[in-house]
Amino acid sequence: MEYVIVVAGGKGLRMGADLPKQFLPIGGRPVLMHTLEAFERAIPGIRLVLVLPHDQQDFWRDLCHKHDFTLLHSIADGGQTRFHSVKNGLEALTSRYAEGTLTSLVAVHDGVRPFVSVEVIQRSFEAARQHAAVVPVVPIVETVRQLSLSSQEDCSVSFTIDRSRLRLVQTPQVFSLDLLLRAYEQPYCDAFTDDASVVEALGHPVTLVEGNRENIKITTPFDLLIANAALA
Repeated sequence: MEYVIVVAGGKGLRMGADLPKQFLPIGGRPVLMHTLEAFERAIPGIRLVLVLPHDQQDFWRDLCHKHDFTLLHSIADGGQTRFHSVKNGLEALTSRYAEGTLTSLVAVHDGVRPFVSVEVIQRSFEAARQHAAVVPVVPIVETVRQLSLSSQEDCSVSFTIDRSRLRLVQTPQVFSLDLLLRAYEQPYCDAFTDDASVVEALGHPVTLVEGNRENIKITTPFDLLIANAALA
C-alpha cells in the first residue's frame, strides 16, 4: 500500500498575502488541489493525508465545496514545526488506515509543490521499494560561494565551492513506513530540516533519484507568477 502525507502549514508571510500560500489560486484553483491531484495521477488510489493548521481546516473544506473537489483524503492537525506536523500526519495515517502494514511505503510532500511530475513520484516510490529512503534532487546550475566560518558577517571573505558535488533537495521524500515511524520516535532537533535528515539520524542511508526542475516550491510572489505561467 502507498501513502502520501502532504504538509501544508504555511502562513504566506514571504508571499505578502493575507491568504496562506497553499490556498492561493493558480489556474483558477488553490495550489493545494493541484498538489493532491498530482499524486492521484501518478498512483491511482494512493491514500492521501493532508496536514493543515487546525484553524485553516474549515476554510479548506469550504474551498473543496466551492471547487467541487471530491478527491478522498484525510486531514491531520499541523504542529509547531514541520517535524511535528509530519509526526501528526503519521499518527493520523496509522490510526485512519488500519490496513497499513510496516512494509508499506509513505511519501512526505510539500503542499506548495504542485508541479512534481508523475515520473518523479513513480520513480521515487519504485526506488524506495529497494532502498527504503529516497529523495529526489536536481543539480545546481548557479555558481555557489561559501562565507568564511570565521567571518559570517563579512561578505568579502568567501570562496567558491564545487557545485558538481551539490544537489538541491525536493519532495516527495519516500520511505518505508516502518523506517519513518521509527525515525519520528526521536526527540525533535533543530538539525531536522527535512524527513531525510530525520531518517539519517538513525544511521540509515538516503538514496538520491532524479527530480524535475519544474517542481518548484511556491513561496514568493515571483513563484506564483511562474506557476500561473506554467499552467497557462
